[in-house]
Amino acid sequence: MTTDTDRLRRWRLVLGGEGAGPGSGLAEAQLSDEDSGVDAVLAALYDKPDEEAAGGPRSANLGASAPRVARWLGDIRRYFPSTVVQVMQRDAVDRLGLTRMLLEKELLSAVEPDVHLVGTLLSLNGVLPEETKETAREVVRKVVEQLEERLAERTRAAVRGALDKASRTHRPRPGDVDWARTIHANLKHYSPELRTIVPEKLIGFGRRQQAVQRDVILAVDQSGSMAESVVYSGLFGAVLASMRALKTSFVAFDTEVADLTEHLADPVDVLFGTQLGGGTDINRAIAYCQGLVERPERTLLVLISDLYEGGDEEELLHRIAELVGAGVQVVTLLALSDSGAPSYDHENAAALAELGVPAFACTPDQFPDLMAAAIRGDDLQGWVARESS
Repeated sequence: MTTDTDRLRRWRLVLGGEGAGPGSGLAEAQLSDEDSGVDAVLAALYDKPDEEAAGGPRSANLGASAPRVARWLGDIRRYFPSTVVQVMQRDAVDRLGLTRMLLEKELLSAVEPDVHLVGTLLSLNGVLPEETKETAREVVRKVVEQLEERLAERTRAAVRGALDKASRTHRPRPGDVDWARTIHANLKHYSPELRTIVPEKLIGFGRRQQAVQRDVILAVDQSGSMAESVVYSGLFGAVLASMRALKTSFVAFDTEVADLTEHLADPVDVLFGTQLGGGTDINRAIAYCQGLVERPERTLLVLISDLYEGGDEEELLHRIAELVGAGVQVVTLLALSDSGAPSYDHENAAALAELGVPAFACTPDQFPDLMAAAIRGDDLQGWVARESS
């Protein structure tokens, strides 16, 4: 049962020192030593400094001392679970301008790694000091390994299943008959006289092919707003590239185009090959991707972008229409992240829809099933509707 004293204590922690003014009743709240520690780390991040309260300029409560920042990072890990720590770290970067803490090896090694932190590190890639770069790679690799454990095998299993189904034939050789599916498909043809099923059609696995069955091109917008999508795209690109049945290409773009396919053996190398920030020229990227297409009817092009085009929109739509007309399956992901509905160019999304190219946001957990549905040739608009319901 919550007492009045406990209720005052909780409100005091929620509202901070500024909320404990005269008449509030919170000044009398009793804080334990641990509560005082929690209150101090929250105040350092969320309370307004005296100068701001007096109309002066805003300044970082954590001050300019690197050791003080390091202690604060350690304290929040002591008092809060990792999910809360990640939120507070992001708030520290955004509210107090503490991006500089990621440029110092000691501070970087103290933070709690997550996808958002990786995105920030990638955006700082060009200015990271040499002595910090290896620590940054270790942080990124830790996050990538966590994501691989969660997503990699699911992706491989979903894609393998889709490739097996796509390769099935109704005129299989005797050794290639999928008897379980053949019996299920012919149950209605049971003959009481013969006391057996008369299979009107045979379903086979098809012979397992050693050759590449599908070509996959990931075209990834690396403008600043797409940071989280870039992280997940790099991981999935590496996972798909590890499958012999797929030929996977990874193209990152802003106003320039970088083909990172040769780095797909290591997703960390892929991520550090990106350059987050800058403008966007989707048309230029699609022009490059057109040159990678060798078997249109066997090619899946996944464009990951918010569709805010800084290049030639008319030519972009013309190029995508050419790809679709040639038999390439094109899918646009407005975001590949857990961050919810993204901001995107609605006009370009509608124009792509008219060309038969679906455009929608996709979470990382949905991506394996999306790839499987695309490989099977399912109706992706219907797939999206089912996933959203």
